[in-house]
Amino acid sequence: MAKRSDTQGRLDDAARAGWLYYVAGRTQDEIAAAMSISRQSAQRLVSLAVAERLIKVRLDHPISACLELAEGLKKKYDLKHAEVVPSDPAGVSTTVGIAEAGAAEIEKWLKRPDPIVVAVGTGRTLKAAVDQLPPMECPQHRIVSLTGNIGPDGSAAFYNVIFSMADAIKARHFPMPLPVLCSSAEERETLHDQTLVRSTLALGAQADVTFVGIGELGPDGPLLVDGFLNKEDMQKLLQVGAVGEICGWVYDAKGELLDHWINGRVASVPIPPRETSSVIGIAQGRKKLQAISSALKGNLINGLITDEATAGQLLAR
Repeated sequence: MAKRSDTQGRLDDAARAGWLYYVAGRTQDEIAAAMSISRQSAQRLVSLAVAERLIKVRLDHPISACLELAEGLKKKYDLKHAEVVPSDPAGVSTTVGIAEAGAAEIEKWLKRPDPIVVAVGTGRTLKAAVDQLPPMECPQHRIVSLTGNIGPDGSAAFYNVIFSMADAIKARHFPMPLPVLCSSAEERETLHDQTLVRSTLALGAQADVTFVGIGELGPDGPLLVDGFLNKEDMQKLLQVGAVGEICGWVYDAKGELLDHWINGRVASVPIPPRETSSVIGIAQGRKKLQAISSALKGNLINGLITDEATAGQLLAR
């Protein structure tokens, strides 16, 4: 208990130091004096606040190079929305930057006074974005999950974001009470015929805005890493030209959904109509480049949040 108290006390101090530095605009010397600690201790506490993600920073100034890349993407792919964040050449995270930008965009939609339906997919990047959301009261909105929330072993799917959103956003949430992948197309049809599921499917089709992750295929593909497919199945998908997936829906280099047994087993809500919904993909990185490019070509998404390096490569293709 003492150890937990010490840890919590240090996090409290880090939060106080972080607030004084980033919100109140105090110098480290002023923080040291206010908290009766040394300047070095104040510096360490501010660094701890950032490391523990107690402080979430958003840049409130448009960078011209990023704006130009975003405009280029909008013109090339006829997008409703495009946002490009600076790249971190030395960074190892695949979510830093675009997660914060994704959270800001989700927050904009949730701040709308008129009722809307927000649909969300799944994935690491999208979950990282949702984890950045501040607590909000949005009783007028409805939030629906496009994907099932049950993993291949019967446990809760780890990167299903609907429950993370429910923790932060006070709105009506509609999870998809199904496995991510059914055992057969017949099982999917049976499950989709349930009254509760039919209502969720109908709500997803009405989405005003949709936020999805974009998954690559191959040895590092989420469907394989998370246990939804085995290596043999993944290899077979690659052999028939599959390059990416959104909410489990697998597509080829043209951005067309494959006529394949895997798509017959996907329990997810179909990707909402791009004519009536803003479908915004959140993804970056060389590994995902083909998957992102093909999703844009096939109009599977009509919005994109990505980084400079990925945007430049997309425009050069």
